[in-house]
Amino acid sequence: MDLQARADRLTQAALLIDGHVDLPHRLHQFPENPAGSTIGGDVDYPRARAGGLDAPFMSIYVPTELQDAPSTAVERANTLIDLVEQMAATHPEQFAVATSPSEVRQIAETDALALPMGLENGAGLGGKLENVEHFYDRGIRYITLTHGAHNRIGDASYDDSPPRWYGLSPFGTKIVSEMNRLGMMVDVSHVTDSTAADVLAQSDAPVIASHSSCRHFTPGWERNASDELIEDIADTGGLIMITLGSKFLRAEYQDQDEPIREEIRAHIDSKGWAEDAREAVAYRQRMRNENPIGTVHDVADHIDHVVDLVGVEHVGIGSDFEGVFALPDGLQDASGYPNLVAELLRRGYANDEIAGILGGNVLRVWSEVAAVGQKTRLTS
Repeated sequence: MDLQARADRLTQAALLIDGHVDLPHRLHQFPENPAGSTIGGDVDYPRARAGGLDAPFMSIYVPTELQDAPSTAVERANTLIDLVEQMAATHPEQFAVATSPSEVRQIAETDALALPMGLENGAGLGGKLENVEHFYDRGIRYITLTHGAHNRIGDASYDDSPPRWYGLSPFGTKIVSEMNRLGMMVDVSHVTDSTAADVLAQSDAPVIASHSSCRHFTPGWERNASDELIEDIADTGGLIMITLGSKFLRAEYQDQDEPIREEIRAHIDSKGWAEDAREAVAYRQRMRNENPIGTVHDVADHIDHVVDLVGVEHVGIGSDFEGVFALPDGLQDASGYPNLVAELLRRGYANDEIAGILGGNVLRVWSEVAAVGQKTRLTS
C-alpha cells in the first residue's frame, strides 16, 4: 500500500478532532446549507467526511467590536449556539451536538459529525461570572479568554495598546477558577504571555491552546506560543493545537496574502458586487484556493517542534478553518487532513502517535479537565 493510501486509511480510522473551526461565524455572515457542498469557506459535511474529520469544535466567536456592549456580546454568543443546535436539529444524519468525550466517541460511530463548542472571546460572558455556568449549560466546553483586544478578563496578544491588566484581571482569575469548577477547558490562544502565565498559575486543571502554533518559526509574534509557554502548558498536562493558517507557519508568509486580498477587493469593486453577494463569496474562495501560501511540510515542522520540546502527547490540531484567509497547499479545506497524516508517516510517526495528534490527546485533556471539575464540585 502506498503512503497516501495508508494515510487515507489511518485518517478515516482515527477519531479526528479539530480544536477550532469558525463555521458558525461564516454561516451567520453568509447562510448556506453545511450538510451539502458550500461555495464559501473551508468546511462542510462532504469535505469533512472526505478528510476523515469526526468532531470539529465549533467556535462561538464574539467579535472584538462587540465587547464594549456586554448584552450584545452575550446575545451574539447565544445566537451562534442556536445556529449550531439548528444545524443538528435540521440535519440529524449529518450533525450532532457533543458535550463530552463519551458523546464524541458515540457520535463517531455514526455517520454524523460531532459538534462540540468553544466560546472564542471571553467578552461573550458579558462581564458576569454566572454566565460561565450559563454557557456551560448551553454546551460550551472551552473558553478562549480574549481575542483581538484586551477585555475584562485579561490582555490580548493582538492588542498593540498598553496592557490593561498586565495579565489576568481579578475578574479573569475568578473566571479561570469557575471554569475549573465546572470542568471547562481554559484556552490561552490569543492572550499575552503575562496573561497565559497568570492562567497557568491559577488553573488547577490542564490548559490548552486551541488554535496556536510555535513562535519558534515566527520570532517576536506573541500570538504564537513561545517554547517556554509550550513547556508550561505541557507541565499542566495540556496541549498545543497547531493551527493551519499560513501566517502562523513562517514569518515570511505573514505579508504574502495582502496582494491577493487587494486583487480580490479590486475585482469585487469593479464588478459592483456586495461583499456578501454570492458571486463575491465564490470569487474570494476561488482566489484563496488558487493561491496557497506554505505547504503541509510547514505544519508538520510545528508538530515536530512541539514533540521535540514536550512529547507527542501534548500536540493536536486546531485548524482555524473559516477564521483565516491564507492556508497552505494541501490543507486548504477539511478534505486535506490525510495530506498532513501522509507527511507525518514520512517523518516516521507511528500510527498510535498520529491517532493521538488527531484526537486522542484532546480527548485525554478534556476528560482530565472534566474530572477536576467533578472532584472540585464534590469537595466544595
